[in-house]
Amino acid sequence: MSATRYRRFLKLCEEWPRDETKKGRDLGTFLRHKVASAFREGENTQISDPEKCDQMYESLARINGNAYRQRFPRVRDTSFTGVTAEECKVLLSGSMQQTDEEKKGLWKMLMDRFSSKTPEDVPEKAPEK
Repeated sequence: MSATRYRRFLKLCEEWPRDETKKGRDLGTFLRHKVASAFREGENTQISDPEKCDQMYESLARINGNAYRQRFPRVRDTSFTGVTAEECKVLLSGSMQQTDEEKKGLWKMLMDRFSSKTPEDVPEKAPEK
């Protein structure tokens, strides 16, 4: 029976989309790693709680099949902030984080350039009397 469960999870992993913009943070990649670690022996893996395993599969299959999106359709494709799904996708991708790091680098460079003072620029303190 565990062979059937293993094959079902493999099929689900094949169907689950990968988001190449979220390297290291992709749910599809995470799911593949979890299935690989749970079924280390492949079809011969002994499952300690088959009911829980079946529940997990059914839940993931409903998410992958957009069951909740079909059951609860959205009126608009924006969030409460007014940001569209495409804009959220761009914000959550690594490209925005990369530009933030580049800006920090430029900011730090400018701060170093304008705030660093040579010993000649620093006024000497008058001797205390």
